[in-house]
Amino acid sequence: MELRHLRYFVTVAETLNFTRAAERLHIGQPPLSMQIRDLETEIGAVLFERSRRKVELTEAGKRFLPRARNILEQAVLAADEARRTARGEVGELRVGITSSLPYTAILPDVLGAFRRRHPGLRLQVTEMFSADQFLALEQGRLDVGLVRHDVAEAPPGIVIREIGRDGLRLVVNVAHPLAAQDSVAFRDLRGEEFISFPADAGTGLPGILLRLSRAAGFEPRIVQIAREATTQIGLVAAGLGVALLPGPLECVRIPRVRYLPVKDEGADFPLAVACTERKGNPAVSRFLEVLDDIRRS
Repeated sequence: MELRHLRYFVTVAETLNFTRAAERLHIGQPPLSMQIRDLETEIGAVLFERSRRKVELTEAGKRFLPRARNILEQAVLAADEARRTARGEVGELRVGITSSLPYTAILPDVLGAFRRRHPGLRLQVTEMFSADQFLALEQGRLDVGLVRHDVAEAPPGIVIREIGRDGLRLVVNVAHPLAAQDSVAFRDLRGEEFISFPADAGTGLPGILLRLSRAAGFEPRIVQIAREATTQIGLVAAGLGVALLPGPLECVRIPRVRYLPVKDEGADFPLAVACTERKGNPAVSRFLEVLDDIRRS
């Protein structure tokens, strides 16, 4: 059964006249009659009672008419939804974010503007370390990611574009000798006990800690490992060491903790947007447009 057969049937049912129906459909009357007979044969039921004076729907035709109309309406809706999905206007966009992003202004600004601008798109936001986001992008479990990663070290098949940088903060206990300073240089941190992320966490901070320490002439001494930044801040409050974290986390106010800007060159953490090289969800381009608009505003 083809959709055109249903359109022919509905038009004849509405006009109850094969000649007028053929004119509306822009086909000849004999081919229309043949198509209706083919439909009746396929269904196995007579749909119209025909005479020289009039055409009437049979009981089978009356039953068939609302279903045929519904099928045609659903076909139109399906085609419209497919077109809108292809244009990135409806559907779902799966976005990955790192744990420090909720503490920045850019995340609520972008997500809020995106929802207002594209109400037909549902956002699915998942918190992941950057390395996990790259894997999810490769496997098709994410459409776009907001990552903390150097654009020069993009994994194969992933496109990364830097959208900002956040200064780093040394988190110290208020009783620490450095707590009274306005800022700190890594040369002053030789011998400090660091709280850091595990090497396999998928964040670039352990590498940055190592780079800054070596540039200052020492190897960092890691005494505590924690996967969550807020856990690290809590350990600092307990006096178990110092931690190196992105500036936006400075808004996490825990008693007995101070955040000191790090003065060293390169003491910042990049924020980038990542997606795959292959063409995937068309809504990604919509997201990138909103992101660029927010950055320019």
